[in-house]
Amino acid sequence: MANRITSLFNIKYPIIQAGMIWNSGWRLASAASNSGILGLIGAGSMYPDVLREHIQKCKAATDKPFGVNVPMLYPNIEEIMDIIVEEGVKIVFTSAGNPKTWTSWLQERGITIVHVVSSVKFALKAEAAGVDAIVAEGFEAGGHNGRDETTTLTLIPMVKEQLSIPLIAAGGIATGKAMLACMVLGADGVQVGSRFVASEESSAHQAFKDVVVDAKEGDTQLTLKELAPVRLIKNKFYNEVQELYKTGPTVDELKVLLGRARAKRGMFEGDLEDGELEIGQIAGLIHDIKPVAQIVQDMVSEFEIAKQHINTL
Repeated sequence: MANRITSLFNIKYPIIQAGMIWNSGWRLASAASNSGILGLIGAGSMYPDVLREHIQKCKAATDKPFGVNVPMLYPNIEEIMDIIVEEGVKIVFTSAGNPKTWTSWLQERGITIVHVVSSVKFALKAEAAGVDAIVAEGFEAGGHNGRDETTTLTLIPMVKEQLSIPLIAAGGIATGKAMLACMVLGADGVQVGSRFVASEESSAHQAFKDVVVDAKEGDTQLTLKELAPVRLIKNKFYNEVQELYKTGPTVDELKVLLGRARAKRGMFEGDLEDGELEIGQIAGLIHDIKPVAQIVQDMVSEFEIAKQHINTL
């Protein structure tokens, strides 16, 4: 399964475990990397000293490549980037910001840079900034998302049409068949988030994992677009947001309702009522919690079988 993505990251399979806040600690990242894919630590929910600890533990748990996902709106961004360099991390995925800001600085220090985008326009800006690869994420994805609501099925071929650097598809991918579909559309690899939330090694609270497994079609919704669009499972907090919308709220009123640390309360602490439960639409196809190694093998096996089936048509 060697291609531009496996060569870029020196991995066996062109699959990236997404660096998700409150879900992607060192246990998940190291298990992913040990399974032949690229594991990512999600720095967006970590104080700098906590990130350093997770990087060090990940290095002790795997001798395979792994990376760190960094939302560039992070308040301690300079300290975060210094820690990544000091600890010898060689792969960084950036998101939620201008890729020009850090790409050259990190590449000068021997680090491979991938930027996450939700549109052709931002993909082209990231390529112009010199990144090594792009993640194009459709609005099916969980967590913070693009404002244009472009689906993965539409986004990947549109980005591929104009991009020359390696392309990674994300959003609504949890199976080998979906992986094959994205690669047929032009992706060189896939980034998988929600499926790895429901893994034994994920740092998500067990109650949140159970909700993901129980989720059905229509149980997630993209909301709070005036702040930063986020896809989450409908619960008491989501219903409160919808009630507030009926009053024509200001941005400040939405911020007051959102408050602080709702994502931590929901995903990490297991508050299923008042927490923010970020997950993708694909949760409706996730029916169990498995070890990461099993998830990877299931995806790869299904990919190969589906590929053989297509070749016989």
